[in-house]
Amino acid sequence: MNKVRCMVYVTDVEKVVQFWQDHLGARVAEVNPLPDGSNNVVLKITPEVELAFFSKAFIAEYSPDVVTNFPSLMFFSDQFNDLHHQIPDAGPVVDNHGQLTFNFADPEGHYFVVAKS
Repeated sequence: MNKVRCMVYVTDVEKVVQFWQDHLGARVAEVNPLPDGSNNVVLKITPEVELAFFSKAFIAEYSPDVVTNFPSLMFFSDQFNDLHHQIPDAGPVVDNHGQLTFNFADPEGHYFVVAKS
């Protein structure tokens, strides 16, 4: 394997995608039209990691068994301090058994963790 793509189901794809672009430097890798008229947007986080955002309304219609699934994601970064300062409302830096981490929420309240690499 040489890449990971995690599918994330959100209410407002455009708003969440904009958050990741503005505050975490993600860039759009793909925009895929879906049968219901919405778009799936894939963001490249690193060369090996992508997040694919889907509307919960689309998932509820086409894959209702997974619409409530939400991943618990931890990112490792060598730009830890810079990210902590540029992400609005990032949680405090904490030491988890020798690993410095902080969490943050996207505009819909989904939490993610960043660890210092």
